Amino acid sequence: MKVTTASVTLLAVAALSELCAALPTKRADSSSPTEIQILNFALTLEHLENAFYTQGLQKYTQQDFLNADLPPWARGRWNQIAQHESTHVSFLEGVIGDQAVQPCTYSFPDTDPMSFVTTSFMLETVGVSAYSGAAQFLSNSDYITSSGAILAVEARQSAWINSAVLKANPWNTAFDTPLDLNHVWTLASGVIVSCPSSNMPLPVKAFPALSFPAGAQPGQTVKVSFNATTTGQLYVAFIAGLGATFAPLSSQMTVDIPSTLQGVVFPVITSSNQMVTDNVTIAGPTFLSFHFNSDDVNEL
Repeated sequence: MKVTTASVTLLAVAALSELCAALPTKRADSSSPTEIQILNFALTLEHLENAFYTQGLQKYTQQDFLNADLPPWARGRWNQIAQHESTHVSFLEGVIGDQAVQPCTYSFPDTDPMSFVTTSFMLETVGVSAYSGAAQFLSNSDYITSSGAILAVEARQSAWINSAVLKANPWNTAFDTPLDLNHVWTLASGVIVSCPSSNMPLPVKAFPALSFPAGAQPGQTVKVSFNATTTGQLYVAFIAGLGATFAPLSSQMTVDIPSTLQGVVFPVITSSNQMVTDNVTIAGPTFLSFHFNSDDVNEL
């Protein structure tokens, strides 16, 4: 069983080249969101996950999971994950108080148990990147500690899904990937239909969606698509761990995917080949997962 873009419409696929920059995803301006805004940003994501598991487990029975050749114990573990996400929502609502945002309306891409599994893997993985990327805006030690505790659970859940259920790699590199608030929001907004007008405005915006062809793999030349008007040379920044690998985007919108990429990668279209800040982001990110085995060899 493999995670592919064919099984999910939430995000997408791919990666490439040789230039690297440390800590790539940062806000381009000097503005800092308040801690309450960051907590509400986290709550917004937890609401999304909570709704996904609630709806998914109502749709798919134990027999549905078994018919999809999933292990007999898998659905019980997702029940536990659902309880975790519900607890995260209750905890954050208690911390934030009457300023806590309410759930949005969602349209999730899962249509069967296997697409539920792959969507779950992406949501948990993006959640890890969201918490690690937002940590820089917290100064209250209690908030930092509790956010770290939630992050750790999201990471365990992501690793369990990809390893125990999908029989793939449980981790990516020596570092996980922190993402900028707007990059996380771009990924999350793909399943958000609308949010209550009474919710506190969040300091985020979504960039145009980016897509790679289904089944794209390292070493291939692929054509990407996004809806944005630009001039000049563009690049694809493949964000992974604490760095980004940059590759030029051709005038035919093709890019070479480097053969060295492994695990989860977040490609972003940029106007720079040295940084991945908001002011040079053109489109994306999207979500790619390149499986590798215990011998450190990519599995196509």
